[in-house]
Formats: sequence, structure tokens, C-alpha cells
Amino acid sequence: MSEPHDPQDDTRRLPTTGQEPPERSGDVLTADPEAPAPEPEHSGGRAGRFRSGRRIPAVLTSLVLLGASGLLLYDIASVRAGRPAMWWRRTFADELASRHLDDVWVLTGSAVAAALGLWLLFLALTPGLRSLLPMSRRHAGVRAALDRDAAALVLRDRAVEVAGVQSVRVRMRRRRAKVSAVSHFRELDEVRDDLDTVVGAGIKELGLARPPRLSVHVRRPKKG
Repeated sequence: MSEPHDPQDDTRRLPTTGQEPPERSGDVLTADPEAPAPEPEHSGGRAGRFRSGRRIPAVLTSLVLLGASGLLLYDIASVRAGRPAMWWRRTFADELASRHLDDVWVLTGSAVAAALGLWLLFLALTPGLRSLLPMSRRHAGVRAALDRDAAALVLRDRAVEVAGVQSVRVRMRRRRAKVSAVSHFRELDEVRDDLDTVVGAGIKELGLARPPRLSVHVRRPKKG
């Protein structure tokens, strides 16, 4: 006669993994207090500056190069066909052959060409759009920026709420936010400390990728 089946026997036969099962509180599983906390959400990536399209300089440079290349190619094709070269190319070749390197016109032309080249390199390497302040990226594929004038307006609204501030001017730059306030009562040091606290908190709330340094100047109104 067979013995009755005990369900606990199957549980005893299960392999063990060397870890204690989670504690039960009724029907709810409670987490281990010594377990590591979940990692924070990853950032959306590096918040670089926005780059300008430089459409006008690019279009002008392309048109000049296209016109010069087309004219030169036409003149070369005409010479290959047995026709004389254009007067401007003959004159230019004679001038280059007869003038010395220390000639005034040669030096002037070289300086102009070098200046144009440096200007084009500067436009190609610099991002431009200095009025946009990149904001920190929280999600991949999403980029945002805040206009400097809008950021200055937000900080100005915060600064005028400080007691004792009669008027305030905020100049927002990429690396520094300069606050110039006029206080008609209270001690200047107290007003300056309150502005440091209030405007500093406002800069953090803007969510910029690189918060600017804060510079606060407080003075009395001019008598007159």
C-alpha cells in the first residue's frame, strides 16, 4: 500500500542556489535592505553646442569658386581648341612672371588671400549660434537649448523679488551671468547674499549643461 504523497518532498528535492529566499510579509515580497540600489537613468549623451549652418558664407564661397572654375575651364578649353587665351589670364601670367615677391601688390594680394582663408577656417571650426545655451540631455536623440535673452529674463524676474532691490540688470553669457542691482534700502551685503542665493538657485533650475558662474554687484541709487 503506497504512502500518501507529501508536496513538501518536491520542494526538498529542488536544487539550491546558495541564496536565501526573500522574506515574505503576507503575500508581498520585501526587498533585501542590503541589496544595491538601482542605477540611475543614463544620461542622453554629451550636450555640445549648436552649430550654425553658415549658409550665406557657404553660398557666397561656392558661387565665387564655381564662377572662377567655370571661367578658367572655358579658357583652357579655348586654348586647347587653338584660340588665344583670354586677356586677363595673359595679363595675370605676365604680372606673376615680372613682379618680385617683395612687390607691394604681391604682398597685398597674399595678405588678402591669407585673411580670407583664415576667415573661412574660423567659420568652419567655430560652432556659432552664441545666443543659444545648450541644456543638459536627459534622453538620447533629444537636444534642447535656451536663448540667452530668455535665460536673463528669468533670472531678472527672480532677482526683483528680493527685498530691497529697486532695479536689476542681468547679462547672460556662456560662462558667466552678471547681475547688477540697485538697492534703495537694507544693507548691501544682505541684498548681495540674497541675490547670490536666489539667482544661484534660478541658474540651477534652468537645466543648462554648463551652468555659468554668477557675479553679483549691488550699489545704491545715484543721488540727483
